[in-house]
Amino acid sequence: MITIIDYGVGNIFSLYQSFKAIGADVELTGDFEKIKNSDKIVLPGVGAFGDAAKILFDTGLANLIKNEVNNGKPLLGICLGMQLLFEKSYEYGEYEGLGLIKGSVKPIADVISSDFKIPHIGWNSLTYPNKSRLFETTPEGSFVYFVHSFYADTPEENIIAMTEYGAPLTAAVANENIYGAQFHPEKSGDVGLGILKAFYERT
Repeated sequence: MITIIDYGVGNIFSLYQSFKAIGADVELTGDFEKIKNSDKIVLPGVGAFGDAAKILFDTGLANLIKNEVNNGKPLLGICLGMQLLFEKSYEYGEYEGLGLIKGSVKPIADVISSDFKIPHIGWNSLTYPNKSRLFETTPEGSFVYFVHSFYADTPEENIIAMTEYGAPLTAAVANENIYGAQFHPEKSGDVGLGILKAFYERT
């Protein structure tokens, strides 16, 4: 059973439908016991880092996620959900993250030319600086769909996928049983479904 954590941040029905499409046993829930009893966790999210982080810490979900991960349960963060895995974010202030992966979330505007529009919206290809189970069935050069204005600045050993948008940007990360995708697999067609299936079957 995969639990997609429902904490009121973003439209997560399409993500649920994508997991159903690959035959996954999946549930949308914010119930602590159901999350504890699941085999894997997905942390979605769109919107502001500070608001989402506050919900996670105020509700106790932050500690629950950390405890489950520390017990070896696989976790996949998607878009803002990936950014929340880091130690902090500098999105319109400075905010504490879950601290599950070293690094911080910073504005794309700091590293790309003003010729490029922000937010970064659209299809970009992936390259793999480090091997990961998440992309075992996804060829390098595959295109996925991005919507973001901030990127993860993290040590190279944590980066399992990169993309190019005016500069090299972190597209996906991993730290043992913790995975994060800056792009939206649920909006990335068959490629995205393959990545979700790899998380379901191979992590």
